[in-house]
Amino acid sequence: MSPRRAAALRDDDLSLRDHLIATAERMISEGGTAGLTVRGIAREAGVADGVLYNHFADKEELLAQAFRAHVRSVEAGLGPLPEPGTGSVRANLAAYVSHGLAMHRAILPAMAGLIGRPEVLARFAAAGETGEDWRDRLLAYLRAERELGRLAPDARVEAAAAMVVGVCHEAVLSLLFSGTEPERDVDDLVAALLAGIRP
Repeated sequence: MSPRRAAALRDDDLSLRDHLIATAERMISEGGTAGLTVRGIAREAGVADGVLYNHFADKEELLAQAFRAHVRSVEAGLGPLPEPGTGSVRANLAAYVSHGLAMHRAILPAMAGLIGRPEVLARFAAAGETGEDWRDRLLAYLRAERELGRLAPDARVEAAAAMVVGVCHEAVLSLLFSGTEPERDVDDLVAALLAGIRP
């Protein structure tokens, strides 16, 4: 281990790769992704610029991993989501919608700097595991409730999940392009969804 690398990791149990991801994630959390450079990440991490290329194919891979870490961190701060079969479907679905809206709002500053970087977003999408993302968990929740008989046996839960995701995306796009988020009544949205999928 080089002296510079040792200094960067002195008080940390992370590998250098994880240290670089954590550093970039912290920078994204504090200032978004616009203007984030390899040099800036390396300096903040306490390593030479070229060290990043020993652990990542390129800057895009590092940014994708850091953005994924940022999304996970945001979601962890929002608390757990309801489990199938607990509480009421109406309240649980409202919790999923509220969670999705809050998550999308929170990641908007980081996402805004990546809109013109499709290669980073493509790697972000490819780096995820099935079932890990909020959308996957929403769909799994709806499928489980259908299996439990708390939704209609022929409920089109994929379409319902797509509608909820669309509402969250619309809110973010409105913020991004007009600076305002449309008024959303989560209870009304849930009522409209359940009218089509409840037994």
